[in-house]
Amino acid sequence: MKLGLVVQRYGADVNGGAEQHARYIAEHLARHHDVEVWTTCARDYVTWANERPAGVEDVNGVTVRRFPVKRPRDPVDFGRRSTVVFDTVHSVADELGWLRSEGPASSALVGHIARAADRDFIIFFSYRYYHAWHGARAVPGRALLVPTAERDPAIGVSLFQLLFREVRALMYNSFEERAMIQAVSGNTAVPGVVVGVGSDVPAHVEPARFRRQFGIDTPFIVYVGRVDENKGCTELFAHFQQYVRSSATRLSLVVIGNAVMPVPAHPRIRHLGFLDDRDKFDAMAAAEALVMPSYYESLSMVALEAWALGRPVLANGRCDVLRGQCVRSNAGLYYESAGEFVEVLRALELSRSLRHALGRNGHDYFVRHYAWPVIERKYLDMLDRLREDDRAGQPRPAPEPLPGWFAWRRRDRLAATEVLASLPAGPVLPSSRSVSSAAAERRRRPA
Repeated sequence: MKLGLVVQRYGADVNGGAEQHARYIAEHLARHHDVEVWTTCARDYVTWANERPAGVEDVNGVTVRRFPVKRPRDPVDFGRRSTVVFDTVHSVADELGWLRSEGPASSALVGHIARAADRDFIIFFSYRYYHAWHGARAVPGRALLVPTAERDPAIGVSLFQLLFREVRALMYNSFEERAMIQAVSGNTAVPGVVVGVGSDVPAHVEPARFRRQFGIDTPFIVYVGRVDENKGCTELFAHFQQYVRSSATRLSLVVIGNAVMPVPAHPRIRHLGFLDDRDKFDAMAAAEALVMPSYYESLSMVALEAWALGRPVLANGRCDVLRGQCVRSNAGLYYESAGEFVEVLRALELSRSLRHALGRNGHDYFVRHYAWPVIERKYLDMLDRLREDDRAGQPRPAPEPLPGWFAWRRRDRLAATEVLASLPAGPVLPSSRSVSSAAAERRRRPA
């Protein structure tokens, strides 16, 4: 089978998020099928500037074709358009302008997708970007979508409701993501499976080596990811400093990742910057727990990696996905306030048996649901199912028409934040019934 995989950025040096997710999937599917990756020349996700050369290269044994972005993102224009689409009643034209401004706008990439008749199926990553909407609509009968959708206002943009209904199948990251997308788009008839992503966690880690290399000889919790207010880091730093003030503790917070905000100059907060995989995995193995303060996740790869290493997770309970993962795995604790953060972290610090029990549960959960053979099998089964439907002559989806010239400009689209607030919220909890059935009974909570 010949597959195309489309993502906004791609490279062995792009770590975390949907881009690393896409690379992992491409490399693992390439063991079974002919895979080509189609992406832009962008390296930076803020500007989309063309920093890589256009053309073809090999990345870890996978052919990658890069196409130029027409123009870098203008943050002022994008911010203005976001305010219109997210906070006011607006038009379809407003949404298309916002999508173009968000980028990465590459007509060359979309044109290549439309002409790629030799590919049996094309897998698109990240629903909210220009390449996914325009590219999938160019080949709806062959488009699979990995939405990587978070609970943020973009999910309320009406254009995406079309996208979720038009693709051949969706590969969801979590039960919460699936429930949210089905609620906003009514796409329950579209084939979909909760699959997520695996991780290349090393079989052998050296926590003592990490401690020696970085001179860390006290217990610590670790945060791994971009140091960004949007990832909850401002709140994390404030909560942790409150914990230090209120507890007789030797615990430190080790922060791993590039910073786009200041890291407090505090004796118990150690920022190590970006580390390679060896140091990252050794750090997580040495930590008492991983902390995930983000409000918005479609799936936390680093939480899965911590569980694979047998470490517990302390998560922001206001993130439905993280809370649901903690509950379903019985491998993490969560907080919704500074006071809860302090008490839950104190319980983790003081109880070695609690940390070990949660860590064992996390390792078992990872092996059952996120080991690579499990992930690969879900993708391969979906591709085989769709190919059998084609052989049986099942009709393929066709794009829903956009409104005409006057309706295109009619201001009749609800503010995306209003749509988001109307969606059911909360984790999908385990029960005696199927998890998907339980989703229908989730409580409503203001976004």
